[in-house]
Amino acid sequence: MSEGRTSQEVERLIAEDNARLAQMSDHDIDYSDIPPTADWTGAVRGKFYRPVKDQVTLRLDRDVLAWFRATEEKYQTAINAALREHMERNRRAS
Repeated sequence: MSEGRTSQEVERLIAEDNARLAQMSDHDIDYSDIPPTADWTGAVRGKFYRPVKDQVTLRLDRDVLAWFRATEEKYQTAINAALREHMERNRRAS
């Protein structure tokens, strides 16, 4: 970690900074080093976010796996996207 700090120390420092920032009003924030952005039409949400991946063993029906492999060059990514869509749809329902 930076400057010989442990990950717990870094997490604590980040939490302290976030708590301090949460208490500030918009008026108190110094924007002098960045221009204000009024037009967000070209923005892409999550462009730099990459979730942590875990390697797992998963049993799939043969026909399901065959379909993904035949239709998607990156079939594992497509399976993950299908599972994520299912998760998000059911998360909203609960």
